[in-house]
Parts: sequence; structure tokens; C-alpha cells
Amino acid sequence: MKRRKFIQSSLAAGGSILLLPSRVWSNPSKNETMQIGLIGSGRMGCANMRGILASGIKPEINARVVAVCDPDSKRTENARMICEAFYKERGEAKVEITEFKDHRDLIADPSIDAVVIATQDRWHALQGIAAANSGKHIFMQKPLTYSIPEGIALVEAVRRNGVTLQVGSQQRSSVYFRTVCNIVRNEWLGKVEEIVVEVPTDKGNQAYVEMPVPDHLDYQLWLGPASYTPYSELGVHSQTINAERRYVGRPGWLQREDFCLGMITGWGSHMYDIAQWGIGTDMTGGPIEIKATGEFPDRGIFNVHVGYEGEALYENGIVLRSRNGNAGVTFKMENGEAGCWREGFYCSDKELLRRKPTESEVSLYESKWHEYDFLKAAREGRDGICPVEGGHRTNTICVLHHISMKLGGRKLNWDPRTEQIIGDPEASAMMHPPMRGHWNLAQV
Repeated sequence: MKRRKFIQSSLAAGGSILLLPSRVWSNPSKNETMQIGLIGSGRMGCANMRGILASGIKPEINARVVAVCDPDSKRTENARMICEAFYKERGEAKVEITEFKDHRDLIADPSIDAVVIATQDRWHALQGIAAANSGKHIFMQKPLTYSIPEGIALVEAVRRNGVTLQVGSQQRSSVYFRTVCNIVRNEWLGKVEEIVVEVPTDKGNQAYVEMPVPDHLDYQLWLGPASYTPYSELGVHSQTINAERRYVGRPGWLQREDFCLGMITGWGSHMYDIAQWGIGTDMTGGPIEIKATGEFPDRGIFNVHVGYEGEALYENGIVLRSRNGNAGVTFKMENGEAGCWREGFYCSDKELLRRKPTESEVSLYESKWHEYDFLKAAREGRDGICPVEGGHRTNTICVLHHISMKLGGRKLNWDPRTEQIIGDPEASAMMHPPMRGHWNLAQV
């Protein structure tokens, strides 16, 4: 879609968009074929890279993966081999993919136009800001950042540098979630009264066993701003790759608070994103009160929450309830309800699932392929279906739930305009987790 046509159709639909300065892609220093680098070559990184590879060969996209990066050289080798196989299957005799260990070297490479960042959560803000400051477009795995201030800084860097950032909240590119959100946005069943978000429970059964660091892993670099803990493969990531070059098992760092906040950001990022998209608070809004309780069993370094439940209140009276269950979102409205999950959707009025918005109604941005949408948006100098603000506002809800959990279920009063916790210095201090050593936002 051409830039002007995109503007006209989006505004007619009541959508909110942000177009980047036209110089972003028309800059003559940019390559005719968009050059892509992968930062974080593990399970999700390679999954996103496969989407980039397949999207990139579309003539209207014309993008190519040219570099892969990871502190674990076994993972860069695997990612390189995936790329080589992809291009050779399409008739190329010689494929050149550059391997990097340090993301700073890849980001400093002026020949690279865009990056996919799929590292552990503590790295997202530092790597994202550095990439934005280098003028690179960014596909960022969720959650957007580890903390709220990091998210604010990343939003600022993306907008200041005029680059595209697409958050890896791929549910927005699903017809199930978009259809239900269109029903909600257009109030076809009346105003929203309550939203129920369900997030899977972390089973939390890892056992820690200290191990020697493999020669092919720069463990200090992998840790980055997170506090130091002795190495264990169970607490980092799997070293086992199957015949399809996919990693076996879920990375152990997903159960460690040094690197992430557990399921509240792991799956919560997806479900709260849909809740916010449905009621139109995804770009600037959020709840004004949040409280949550969580269970933190004693499991040594594997210390993220397991069970949890929460309740949040929006300024307009909408209540957002959270609980463990099968991942999904249910909107309860004045005259019925509608729900969505990855495999389907439902509505108390089934006819609404087939109804298309009229020209005067809201028709939410449509994407059928998340990585393709990112590349297309970067090409056209605009936001994709999930801009940086959407990822930040969603992650804010996740982090506030987590802070309340850590404080034993204390109710937090939140100002979405100033992005500050009101009247609670202890909770406010928890918004600023320290970074290790020389890593900090000011030096990016």
C-alpha cells in the first residue's frame, strides 16, 4: 500500500497512525535490498528469522538476512545454516551470512538496515535504543522491555530517530483477535463493562545444577545488565538442536527474575495487548488502579511467580480481571460477550463474527503476517500493526501487576499520563531495577 493511500484509509477507519519522516527510507545510504541482522539466535529469534526470510523474498519487500548474532557461537552457527539452506534451496550457489558474537558490532555495521531482537528481556531496552540510535528499524520480541522506565526510554529513542519498531505481539495479525476487537471497538454489543484475561500457569519445576560454562558461550556478555549467577544450562538456554534446526525445550531463563518477570510478561504481554487493543487504550492509556496476588514458591534461582490473579480499574469504569487458565481474552459488554484465543473466537451473537465494519465504523489495521507487516511498514516509513507505544503500554500493565504481587497484593494507584505510581515510594522504587556493571541506559 502506498504511503498516501495508507494514510487515507487509516484515517477514514478511525485508526491512529504515525508516519515516519520520508527521509527514513528514501535516504540514499539505505540499500535497495533491505539488509537484516538477527540479534539473539535462539528459539524465538530463529522463528522470527524464518518469517523474515520468507517475507523478504516477496518482490514488494526485497529484504535479506545478512547477519546473525549471539554470545553463543553454537547458536549463530545454527542460524547461519538456516539462512544458507533457505537461499540455496532457491538456487543461490554461494550465500554469505556474517556471524557476530557482540550485538554492538552488528549494530555498528552501517550496511545493515534493520534488526530482529530476540534476546532475554534484560537486553531489550539497551539493544533497542542502540539500534534506533543507529537508524535501524527494529522487530522486537515481547515483552518490550524489562522495566517501565526502560520502555519510556525506548519509545523516546524510536520516535526521535524516526525508525519503525514492530513488537512481536503476533496475535494482532490473527483474524480471531482482530475480529473480536472490531466488535468491541464498534460497541456492537454495547459498552465494555469487564475484561477477563487468562494466562497459563508456570509449572515451575526446574532444578538448578551448577555447570562449567561451555567454550562457545560468552556468559558475561549473555548476562549483560542482569546480576551474576553461576552458569547452569537449565537456567540459560538449551544446547540441543533437533533435525529441523529448532531448539528443544523452553529456555530456563524464563523462570528467573533476573531475566524476566515470568508468565505475567511472557504470556501477559500477548493477552493484555489484546485487551488494550480492544478498548483503544493501547497507545496512550492504561488502568488507574492495579492490584494482584501471586505465588512465589521457594525454588532457588528459579524464582518467578507461578499462580496469580489480579484486578485493574480504568478511568471509565472498565474492570480488567486476570487469572490463570487457557490463554485468552473475554470482553463482557452491556448486551453480550465475545472472546478470542489463538485457535478461535466466539461471540454471544454469532452473526457479529461475520459482520464487516462499514466505512463510518472502526476497522482495525489488518495484518495477516506479522514479520511481513514489519518489513512492509519499514519500507513505507510508517508504523506496523503493533508500534512501540503499544508494546510499552501493555508491558506497563504487566510490570505493575508484578510489583503489586511482590508487595503482597497492595493496590497501586497509577497515572497513565505521567506514567508514575502515585503516593507509594516503595512501589515507585521497584520500577527501577538496577543494571549490572557498566550497563545503563545513559551510555547507550
